[in-house]
Amino acid sequence: MSPAVWFGEVGASLLAMDWTPAIASKLAPTVFPTGQTESAFAERLPLLLRDAVTGSLPEPWRWLANSLIAIVAIIVIFASLFALLTLAERKILGRVQNRPGPNRTGWGGILQPLADGIKMLTKEDIVPAAADRLLHFLAPVVLLALSIVTFAVIPYGRHLVPVELDAAVLYFFAAGAATELAIFMAGWASRNKYSLLAAMRALAQLISYELPLLLAFVPVVMLAGSLATTGIVAAQGGWLGGVLPHWHVLTPPGFAGFVIFMIAALAESNRSPFDLPEAESELIAGHLTEYSGFKYALFFMAEYLGMCALSGMAVTLFLGGWHAPLAALEFIPSYVWFAVKLLALLLGFIWIRATFPRLRIDQLTRLAWKFLVPLALINLLTGGFWVLTTHWTGGMLVVRWAIALVLVVGPFLALGRQFQARYAPRTYRYA
Repeated sequence: MSPAVWFGEVGASLLAMDWTPAIASKLAPTVFPTGQTESAFAERLPLLLRDAVTGSLPEPWRWLANSLIAIVAIIVIFASLFALLTLAERKILGRVQNRPGPNRTGWGGILQPLADGIKMLTKEDIVPAAADRLLHFLAPVVLLALSIVTFAVIPYGRHLVPVELDAAVLYFFAAGAATELAIFMAGWASRNKYSLLAAMRALAQLISYELPLLLAFVPVVMLAGSLATTGIVAAQGGWLGGVLPHWHVLTPPGFAGFVIFMIAALAESNRSPFDLPEAESELIAGHLTEYSGFKYALFFMAEYLGMCALSGMAVTLFLGGWHAPLAALEFIPSYVWFAVKLLALLLGFIWIRATFPRLRIDQLTRLAWKFLVPLALINLLTGGFWVLTTHWTGGMLVVRWAIALVLVVGPFLALGRQFQARYAPRTYRYA
């Protein structure tokens, strides 16, 4: 069946569908506390398209088909986002560095990701003679697979949750932590001293920043009272006076946790200024030294997908998930708001890469263990205080904010002063 005929049949089935009361209830607009209603068709359009394809199947096969459609949609959308991100990053970095960036392939360089993909597919796959061929092949595959499975528990919209788990946050970070095995596998299988040293240094970095990453979301779990991503998003619904959203980032423990989470996410995804495992001046290309062709591209695809997954989890935990920033904008479909927030964080990753220089390995580990981990532990105390004082109102509300801000800002200033005490002030001399 040709694509044109398939889309024609899907469109005809949508138009000719018998809207029974059960199905019509799905299209009933949701009424929000502000009195507004959402656009039912736009909000449920992905589900309607899915049901038009799988609605006639018997139940066991329908569930399997729905699951396959969700998997394919996630892979296609985020693989396309990976291609667009590589182009956007190169163009933005070129603009910051006063150069054009890719502008030859296609109009304005729009086809550059396609050209890069074809180049990687056609390049020779070189495997060292002494390498473990099986592990050498499995390392990029395992890394990419573990990066993809983290997308399963992120709620992309009001009705777009691939898998609902009571401990979805724990599943997300458990799957993300397993990528360390694939990185060490790549360094070990290459039988190259540079690759092995880089893999060990990558493990030191990832383990160092996993602890603040995990501690950063605990205050959010305390505020929401749930480990399910859907429950955390639901806890951030509503607005104060129809203007100020109830996002966790707008609370003292939530804001501190968000900053710690994003710094740790930079290190976990090997992004600048924490891209030490791939430092060209020290370790050639790190654990990727003995990789070429499409295997090399899979490592970078996994890196970008991990960055997208961490950004999506940051949106879920701290930025209200798919909730609109204003009550007046709630008519816009929820998945649009999630996409806007996700793209904003991804652009922040690119901006940071264009701005900050690379750290040394001793600075990187010291930042994690002597600054971020103590701040994250103190933020647990701030989160507990914030939860226990939720009933404070009136003048006590001002006292609550004052104490919470002191618990956030005080340790930051004290630890920051102690952290910088080891370094003498720089003296610049000019000829």
